[in-house]
Amino acid sequence: MLTVLTNDDGIDAPGLAALSAALRGMPGFTPVIVAPVAHWSGCGHTLTTGRDIPVEQRADGSWAVHGTPADCVRAALTHLAPGAGLILSGINRGGNLGFDVHCSGTVAAVREGASHGIPGIAFSHYVRRGIELDWVRAAVWVRGLLPELLAVPHRCLSVNLPHLDPGAVRPPAVRCAVDPSPLPLAMERSAAGLRYSGDYHRRARLPGHDIEVCFNGGISVVELM
Repeated sequence: MLTVLTNDDGIDAPGLAALSAALRGMPGFTPVIVAPVAHWSGCGHTLTTGRDIPVEQRADGSWAVHGTPADCVRAALTHLAPGAGLILSGINRGGNLGFDVHCSGTVAAVREGASHGIPGIAFSHYVRRGIELDWVRAAVWVRGLLPELLAVPHRCLSVNLPHLDPGAVRPPAVRCAVDPSPLPLAMERSAAGLRYSGDYHRRARLPGHDIEVCFNGGISVVELM
């Protein structure tokens, strides 16, 4: 299956390299990277219209797009990877939990594909303060999760990996709902104006929903469409 790999952290991000490593040599997948040149975290479903979108093919065959994650998916489906049957986005550095699914470029990429009938999975990795992410372990976890996730028909999934201690085994994947609780509403004055100052780690959470599942060490799996 021709599979588009994209993200919102940029084509050179370690999370995208981990996602590519997860598929390397995996039977049944022919991956093509179509990812933004720049960092687009938090851009939501922004689309570029009214101007050209430069596209460059790199020596490794990947496509670097001067546009948003959703632009990348449109470019892939129309020109760069026509006939693709799956969109995989991520692995995002940072969780996309609860209300994040509405402002995440990582999630928007697979939502764009799903709107055109192409299923997709957005992978994100929650980050605990003071502990480095293990991208090798994340790739192994995603590789093991893919057959399990694709065994159930879906249009658009958002998957969040927890940030566990070194040496921890892969936790179970828990299908759950998006937590509707908003992010902490906090702004502080800065030299240039105002800056968001809410504490992501202290956000509200409902029992059994995606934030609680991931914060408690499980892999949250949410079907968005």
